[in-house]
Amino acid sequence: MLKQHLQELQLQTTPFYVYNIDLLRQTLQNASAEAAKYNYHVHYALKANANAPILAEMLQAGFGADCVSGNEVKCAIENGFKPEHVVFAGVGKSDEEINYALEQDIFCFNCESSHELEVLNELATAKGTKARIALRINPNVNANTHKYITTGLEENKFGINAWELESVLDLLKTLENIELIGIHFHIGSQITDLNVFKNLCTRVNEFQEWFIARNITLQHINVGGGLGVDYYNPDANLIPDFAAYFGLFNQFLELRPGQQVHFELGRALVAQCGTLISKVLYIKKGISTNFAILDAGMTELIRPALYQSYHKIENLTSDKQEERYDVVGPICESSDCFGKAVMLPETNRGDLVAIRTAGAYGEVMASGYNLRDRVNAIYL
Repeated sequence: MLKQHLQELQLQTTPFYVYNIDLLRQTLQNASAEAAKYNYHVHYALKANANAPILAEMLQAGFGADCVSGNEVKCAIENGFKPEHVVFAGVGKSDEEINYALEQDIFCFNCESSHELEVLNELATAKGTKARIALRINPNVNANTHKYITTGLEENKFGINAWELESVLDLLKTLENIELIGIHFHIGSQITDLNVFKNLCTRVNEFQEWFIARNITLQHINVGGGLGVDYYNPDANLIPDFAAYFGLFNQFLELRPGQQVHFELGRALVAQCGTLISKVLYIKKGISTNFAILDAGMTELIRPALYQSYHKIENLTSDKQEERYDVVGPICESSDCFGKAVMLPETNRGDLVAIRTAGAYGEVMASGYNLRDRVNAIYL
């Protein structure tokens, strides 16, 4: 797709993000169709990418919004998401954020501690309203992913541990302005081994039995998100296997009559549609490798520096013999590197470089470090 639009890309001021809207629509249609087979509800995780044109496509697909800050809740509502389709998660919600969400009467707060429940009840009481909540439970399931994006182990800061649940239920009996409607799980991000989700289903089933034994009926089960994408071979796997993903939950999750299942997908929906386009500023000869110095850096795409993550890098304007390059940015940090020992066609000043699979946790995590300008985005 990129080379088909090469002339248009070359007219843009680099660096910039380009989004393939046709691919995004195909991805959302596929996800929506597979989820609909089981009447599953999908909430889009705004933290992956909150650009207005992206959110418009999510609305068109019929998805709700999964938010982890008050500004994300506000962004979702201002971009057309109905409050009854908005979920607010996060381990550290401020009073101001909670009050705004209460005023909007959002669908559900995913609560992560006893103290949060007490504060939420206090604020809801002051407003004369009730807050619908789901308890985010830490299932102690290893997501087998990078430690910085693992969230479902007892060592992580997220969620309520199993051994706390009895005291949490005792507390809930005293909180008159809290309504428990469900339980919530999220074990991590960029999960490519579907057996991890099978293990999650087993734990969810066990927690369901625990609540049923205490005569508590849950209206909805929120299993979070975390489905990964193929960063290494994006063209071969542009759309994740949503059929296998949703089918696994249908096979192994044991539901009670009338229960709804909610998912919070982000990366899987938007990652492949986005690409960071940059221009080569300089080629610097090294001892064992050459350095291709780009005008994009960790300020535009921080994932490689933060997670040591891989993104496929392509030279769009050279078809010469391949050479080895360390592809780096201009930021005054040694970690400002997109890839080491990358095989690229002979690369020269002015060549256009594409850093693929950047639609999720790319532009949304950009910063102004070194007083850098924020980059633009185009939609094709």
